Amino acid sequence: MANNTQNVSVGKPMAAGGAFTGPIGTTVPSDATTALDAALENLGFVSDEGLTNAIEMDTEEIKDWAGDTVLVVKTSRTETFALTFIETNEGVMKVVYGPDNVTVAGAAMTVIHNGKDFPAQLWVFEIAMTGSRVKRIVVPQATVTEVSEVTYVAGEAIGYGVTLTCTPDSDGNTVYEYIATVVPAGE
Repeated sequence: MANNTQNVSVGKPMAAGGAFTGPIGTTVPSDATTALDAALENLGFVSDEGLTNAIEMDTEEIKDWAGDTVLVVKTSRTETFALTFIETNEGVMKVVYGPDNVTVAGAAMTVIHNGKDFPAQLWVFEIAMTGSRVKRIVVPQATVTEVSEVTYVAGEAIGYGVTLTCTPDSDGNTVYEYIATVVPAGE
């Protein structure tokens, strides 16, 4: 139903966190509320810039002899997500620098920088919406394709910005969105 104020919402992370990732082969969520597979790791705090989803499409116009456009053909489509993590933890470091480049021994972490390829991973974003609704965005496979500059400034959180490029799953889909109304406990 259009023109319904109940459909207007803000998107903030769930109380338990908003960004989760795990290896390909992890159970892919298929609704908005079922508990996530334990293999999905909560990556912690994301900056107040939130999560950005972009879809870029290129097209080509086919023209007839008179120069009129008679057909528009899509020539490419790329879907990305961008976010900045503001926790320095093992999961974030593995996302930013590659899982093979991070080791933890007790309270010490070592991070190696190099040009190794990043593996595709399953990503899940959990969003608390207005009006007791929740949204779960499921990206069956995406690869980190861009890492932003890391700046160290007194008075500002250290941020690790990444862009994820989605690739189609076996059904040809890049993203699934699930929205549900949840009943608060005690109601």
